[in-house]
Amino acid sequence: MSRIGKNPITIPSAATVELKDNLITVSGKLGKLTQDFSEVEVKIEDGVLTVSRAADDKVTRAKHGLYRALINNMIEGVTNGFTKQLELVGVGYRASNQGQRLELSLGYSHNIAIEICPEVQVETVNEKGKNPIIKLTSYDKQLLGQVTAKIRDYRRPEPYKGKGVKFVGEVLRRKAGKTA
Repeated sequence: MSRIGKNPITIPSAATVELKDNLITVSGKLGKLTQDFSEVEVKIEDGVLTVSRAADDKVTRAKHGLYRALINNMIEGVTNGFTKQLELVGVGYRASNQGQRLELSLGYSHNIAIEICPEVQVETVNEKGKNPIIKLTSYDKQLLGQVTAKIRDYRRPEPYKGKGVKFVGEVLRRKAGKTA
């Protein structure tokens, strides 16, 4: 039995969960998310959602924990939301935003302008003497991860000086430079 898949999910009062055929819809104060599922059974009883599998083959066992985690992230997202913070490490690296438009200066000959989707709220923090920070907030964890990965791919942190776009609190594996 899957360790994650067998854990029940307590549905908070701020979220409503609807099951229809193989489609689950979760709505809350922050938004509405839908997910289709297959090869597992989802039941709601007394405010507790449980995911169980119908068969015991390899594919069904793999999807048992996956769908439980996806549904849990949906419920967590529409009630509390998710936040990721990116830090720009490097001399002259800057970030600014006007609404949903993010402007990045990452050491290239041109600035990079990114139009962020409306489901993700963007905010930049520029304090003197500190690295610029980009705060991204959304109710959809998967979409938030895709947006942060796209921003990070413009300048990944390099292993020698650590310059680039990294997550706040991320520990980079550093290499020693040349020895004289």
